[in-house]
Amino acid sequence: MKLDILAIGAHPDDVELGCGATVAKAIAEGKRVGILDLTRGELGTRGSAEIRDKEAAASAKILGISVRENLAFNDGFFVNDKTHQLEVIKIIRKYKPKIVLCNAVADRHIDHSKGSSLVSDACFLSGLVKVETNLDGTVQKVWRPKHVYHYIQWQNLEPDFVVDVGEFIKIKLASVKAYSSQFYDPNNNEPASPITSKNFLDSITYRAQDLGRLIGADYAEGFTVERFVAVKSLDDLI
Repeated sequence: MKLDILAIGAHPDDVELGCGATVAKAIAEGKRVGILDLTRGELGTRGSAEIRDKEAAASAKILGISVRENLAFNDGFFVNDKTHQLEVIKIIRKYKPKIVLCNAVADRHIDHSKGSSLVSDACFLSGLVKVETNLDGTVQKVWRPKHVYHYIQWQNLEPDFVVDVGEFIKIKLASVKAYSSQFYDPNNNEPASPITSKNFLDSITYRAQDLGRLIGADYAEGFTVERFVAVKSLDDLI
């Protein structure tokens, strides 16, 4: 299966929080989108890896993605080295996405910036013919995504571009709330964390509203880029 977009996150729920509405919009436009989670989020303050597996599957149905995989790297302790890069390369070559969306380049959680650099490096290396990978007994052909964009997470990074996501904010919120173990729940007696507050849950909407305000839209999601974004004409800008 060839994907138009592969969205990658260090933890289950990273993609939903960072670019869930953009993913939902792309799917509504007829694009094939998949999600790759690098870890199972087993170090999360609340829930467990098994619970988050179920929540990720439920969220995937809400978004309507074509496929979701998990590399089960060690949460908190994976590194950007050859072993991990090769595993990500295998997935990139398997699905041959034109666009890869990945973690924020800098963020509060150490896995986010690590995931960002790991995926970025893997996307480049995936295009080198002398980097050999084998999947299910078959030697893979090289593939380098045309675009790598980084979504924004905890820190309010300045975006290089934003996507008007309009009514798709509702699908994003539903996909995030599928992770019921992770976010605001006044009846949950497990230890609190920065993402379990009501303010954090509300921030999903008010951040999207603020980015939308800047472009004259109701809601938007922001991304940073690794290189200039080209347009064919000024009419491509809204």
